[in-house]
Amino acid sequence: MPQDLSTPTTATAETESVAPQRFAAIDLGSNSFHLLVANYQHERLQVVARLGEKVQLAAGLDDDGLLNEAAIQRALDCLGRFAPFLSDIPYGNLRIVGTNALRDARNSQAFIERAEAQLGHAIEIIAGREEARLIYLGAAHALAENGRRLIVDIGGGSTEFIIGEAFEPKALESLRMGCVTFSRRFFPDGELNEKRMRRAEIAALSELANIQRPYQRLGWDDPVGSSGTIKAAASVLHAYGDTPHEGVITRSGLKKLRERLLKCKQLDKVELDGLKADRAKVFPAGVAILGAIFEAFDLTQMRFADGALREGVLYDMAGRNSAEDSRSKSLESLKRIYDVDTRQGANVADTAERLFNQVRHAWSLGPAQARHLQWASHVHEIGLAISHSQFHRHGAYLLEHSDLAGFSRPEQRQLAFLVRAHRRKFPLKEWQALPETQQASAQKLARLLRLAVLFNHSRPEAMPALPLINVDSDSLTITLPESDEPTLLSTDLEQEQAFMQAAGFNFAVKQVKAEE
Repeated sequence: MPQDLSTPTTATAETESVAPQRFAAIDLGSNSFHLLVANYQHERLQVVARLGEKVQLAAGLDDDGLLNEAAIQRALDCLGRFAPFLSDIPYGNLRIVGTNALRDARNSQAFIERAEAQLGHAIEIIAGREEARLIYLGAAHALAENGRRLIVDIGGGSTEFIIGEAFEPKALESLRMGCVTFSRRFFPDGELNEKRMRRAEIAALSELANIQRPYQRLGWDDPVGSSGTIKAAASVLHAYGDTPHEGVITRSGLKKLRERLLKCKQLDKVELDGLKADRAKVFPAGVAILGAIFEAFDLTQMRFADGALREGVLYDMAGRNSAEDSRSKSLESLKRIYDVDTRQGANVADTAERLFNQVRHAWSLGPAQARHLQWASHVHEIGLAISHSQFHRHGAYLLEHSDLAGFSRPEQRQLAFLVRAHRRKFPLKEWQALPETQQASAQKLARLLRLAVLFNHSRPEAMPALPLINVDSDSLTITLPESDEPTLLSTDLEQEQAFMQAAGFNFAVKQVKAEE
């Protein structure tokens, strides 16, 4: 089996267990941006800095799904204030994730390019279920009790629902309803009345209908809420004495809160004890969503718990490149689902690793590229579960569009590209569609994977012998022993030369006599 390139040596692991590591996460939410900086030691986070600002990115989406310049500038100004806290964070220990507003915005890439230039770091837009997984990870670490939990997180543009035990989620869902988007939809002119409140609640109930029964069948012992809306609701109920304990929301208390909000009549006149002014205008919509959740799941109470997306991002980073890496676990699950030939995948991965080690210095490839090559090697045949014809295309589709826990969208696209490119004509169109920062390494990894697959074309029991490979810039030369008769490998390599030439890459096969 190939060596796990992501696992540290024993000495390194022991050192890391003693010395704290500093991590940072930025959550680019639809309502608020949050920064969390923490030291990680003994499997716990020690917070160093915590910042949050109401950016209301989702409020800047126009009817065509475009972020307006005012919202973009608010976001960039906020990130500028976060930047000084990131100066001593190692690149691999910082993760910046975007959620629903950036998932929806048609011009999100334009904003991301400006934000990346400002921060000097990549930004990932994560899928809804990946957001839910990270929220659960953060909330679960904040809860000491055992048992099955329902975690609810009402955001600016989406609401996440997770049922889990300990640190393992059993069900993950992200629904398209949030306090900012519902404010724009149901209270566009700021008027607040019973009719509009109920329309918002019914819309939320409609969204909940698809998960209501399966979630109730799974069941839970403890309903828990996280993030701003639920924290604010608990704070207001405590301020008015409408809850038996601080941090607990009851159904009767929520009803009283709803009545107080309706008495305000206008969003800009919402003023309640315990409610921060910067949340007031989107709070009624959040309460409508929360009320619908209590109604749909027949809840009597819910407690608030610290720990959400940004904490989950930090814990996830701390577990990466180890046996606990959720990305490797996701691919193992996918291999079982689609009955991938694990021996062939392991042989290709071993060959790819040896090829990688021959060229990594000349091609300036590092551990991150090594991991992507290993992942692609293990799942390159996943498309065979659909059809042998064009299985590389089927595999790429499955990898790009599946919910893969731990993977960001850019990571999934690159993994899908490598599987798409591992045989037949080199997919220039798909390659050029990758971000420019990924293109150079992606074509090199794809060429290595193609060769690893060719060397294992006969599906040998043992790993094949590996020829010498030389690289000069992007040119690649393979040296093979001279043979009087064509072999399967020499025929495959001859075809590969034609494919590479058509794609504009230099690839040569040199044959030498055995005594040379």
